[in-house]
Amino acid sequence: MTTETRTRTEELTINMGPQHPSTHGVLRLVVTLDGERVVQVIPDIGYLHSSMEKIAERLTYQQYLPYADRYDYLNAMGNELAYVMAVEKLLGIEPTPRCQFIRVMMAEMNRIASHLVYFATLGNDVGAVSVFLYCFREREAILDLFEAASGQRLLYHYLRIGGLRNDLPDDFCAGLGHFLSYFPSRIDEYDKLLTKNRIFRSRMEGVGHFSAEDALSYGVTGPCLRGCGTDYDIRRADPYCVYPQLDFTVPTFEECDAMARHLVRQEEMRQSVRILQQCLEMLPEGDVSVKVPRRIKPDPGEAYARVESPRGELGCYIVSDGSEKPYRLHWRAPSFYNLQAYPVMCKDAWVADLVAILGSVDIVLGDVDR
Repeated sequence: MTTETRTRTEELTINMGPQHPSTHGVLRLVVTLDGERVVQVIPDIGYLHSSMEKIAERLTYQQYLPYADRYDYLNAMGNELAYVMAVEKLLGIEPTPRCQFIRVMMAEMNRIASHLVYFATLGNDVGAVSVFLYCFREREAILDLFEAASGQRLLYHYLRIGGLRNDLPDDFCAGLGHFLSYFPSRIDEYDKLLTKNRIFRSRMEGVGHFSAEDALSYGVTGPCLRGCGTDYDIRRADPYCVYPQLDFTVPTFEECDAMARHLVRQEEMRQSVRILQQCLEMLPEGDVSVKVPRRIKPDPGEAYARVESPRGELGCYIVSDGSEKPYRLHWRAPSFYNLQAYPVMCKDAWVADLVAILGSVDIVLGDVDR
């Protein structure tokens, strides 16, 4: 007669965060562990809640525009784009061709800058400290271009309802062309330094598995969805600005793990280079703004505009009551939906994998809390 011996363990609940550097923002994770195996993760959000949507109800349409920059501060140009597109739908106006091209250029530059922050912070999370300095070297070059165009390096307030605040400086296109000439070789550096590093791969491959079916049911979009093999990108699914005129591919990977999400972002930077090169070649002359009333008072109605942010589908929904202030405004923030999927990705992972998986989701807490 044999007697089974079973090791009895006691589950332990601990907190990760809300220390800012460790969790990509002010986020608290309530983690239940069985030894070093993760039983459950509950994200505790709300530390940055700033009533960004309610504030819109007491400001005019023009006054609210600077607020759009501030919640996903790594994608300020994309935030502005979603907002002005929604207001322009309410007004029934169409920006000029030159404005449309410049808006795409700004959005793609911001995509690269955001992905560079992702690369830098993820590398730091898993112990590859050097890559942080490499990525911020190139990000500084992009911020120099943003500063030349808008006067700001993080929160730009450059787009306007009906156009842009100002045209590009005379040397902007030459500066952007120079950046595009050497940036692909820098992506190759990141690939050798981080992506092909065997320690990094061991931390990312097979970790944080998340199926396409789960991604769709949770409303996950962006690289987290395309890392599950689903070819869905707003720039193709619901084209806006001049994206239908541009030739680029939507990267997808089938592995459904943290490494797949990482590879999507790496390839997206190469595709953004392609888009920017085409924009420089095709950029037309002309005005950058159309005439709009000084007091914007759209007819009663509603409008929804969406763009492909570095984190997924970013949408702005506005209800107008005919006054010069929005009656209601709501943001469809991709980080909020993507963070919902984080507990599923962490199920039965090791505690050491938690930060790597969180980094692969690439959330911005201002985008989550608003």
